Amino acid sequence: MTDRDPRAPHLARFAGLIADETRAVCLLALLDGRARTAGELARHAGVAASTLSEHLGRLVSGGLLAEERQGRHRYVRLADARAAQLVEDLAAHVAPRAAAPPRNLRQASAGAAMARGRTCYDHLAGRLGIAVTDAFAELGLLRRDTGFALTDEGVSWFAAAGIPLARGGRRPLARACLDWTERRPHLGGVAGAAVCAHALEAGWCERIGSERAVRVTEAGERALSELLGIPAGSLR
Repeated sequence: MTDRDPRAPHLARFAGLIADETRAVCLLALLDGRARTAGELARHAGVAASTLSEHLGRLVSGGLLAEERQGRHRYVRLADARAAQLVEDLAAHVAPRAAAPPRNLRQASAGAAMARGRTCYDHLAGRLGIAVTDAFAELGLLRRDTGFALTDEGVSWFAAAGIPLARGGRRPLARACLDWTERRPHLGGVAGAAVCAHALEAGWCERIGSERAVRVTEAGERALSELLGIPAGSLR
């Protein structure tokens, strides 16, 4: 007779999905929210396509990835925001212990760009994400005393700025997401995703390189200064 929690074997199997370096590399590469082909991920992970295909199959069947086919190509992406949040939270937890000094100037530049501003699945992170989050709180648009929550003024701000909020689903309107470079929570959830999507579509931010890094454009500096009072120099 045992009193073992019946969820234990399911948790162990799920944890095993991430407990492989190749699969972890793929999950981290997909944190920018974009879909990639199996071939692209195989090259990124430095393994044979046949090996990578087996790993992707496990991640898809385990619910962490979703796939779609277009012609001969097989594309995969993170299954949803919850899967992305899980990967980001785990990465943030181990980042201080796993950090290693850059091996060359290119790696150092890429690391600096990621720390300055990046996407965290579908919302902004790095110093950019923290600046937006702090501005929301200082303007009374976001409460941070009992977790993250948009205020009524915050909801009105989105409407006034012409940024739609995809409400009605199970995803929270605002969610705290631990930033692994800043070691503080930035704004996630529906509101965080809306800000990020609008910033990219309106040309406030642009992606740089093949990683998740983004930089703020001159138009973005003006818009964020006017709408949120963020000093332009702090975003460079």
